[in-house]
Amino acid sequence: MLKKIKAIIKNLAKNAVMIAEEELGSGNGQAKKQIAIEYIINNLPFSEPIKRIISFLLSKMIDELVESAVEWLHSQKLNQGE
Repeated sequence: MLKKIKAIIKNLAKNAVMIAEEELGSGNGQAKKQIAIEYIINNLPFSEPIKRIISFLLSKMIDELVESAVEWLHSQKLNQGE
């Protein structure tokens, strides 16, 4: 079950980071991270009580997956020459 949740969060993290980047542009790292985390929690395919439990119990994993998604996005931009 945890692997399935991690895979869901990992996919959401990529979308979340791209959305945060579009909304705030470069800089504003902490604000973008907060937007990404909120996006992930809001878009988890679970009921609200389960989302709250996941966000509490897996906050460190969510944070790490957002950081990983940021690195992925930066690598994509470098590959595209931005």
